Amino acid sequence: MSRVCELTGKGPMVGNNVSHANNKTKRRFLPNLNDVTLSSDVLGRSFKLRISAAALRTVDHRGGLDSFMAKAKDAELSANALKIKKEIAKAQASA
Repeated sequence: MSRVCELTGKGPMVGNNVSHANNKTKRRFLPNLNDVTLSSDVLGRSFKLRISAAALRTVDHRGGLDSFMAKAKDAELSANALKIKKEIAKAQASA
């Protein structure tokens, strides 16, 4: 299972552990990923996604999954999230 947020594309970063003696060793900073179920008001169903805590706050701030997907860039979304975005856009266009 990859450690990448499905909505923002946020993934692991690399850096150094720095000791008191200023010795440096490589380390990875992993994103805070959570398995959540988000519901779409337009489609009337829920989707299970693996997203970062920051992305979850952004979804809440923008007013839900539908409005988040409307503003989201296609390059940042996973294949699964891109499919959801297209379904939401299609349902909004027909409504």
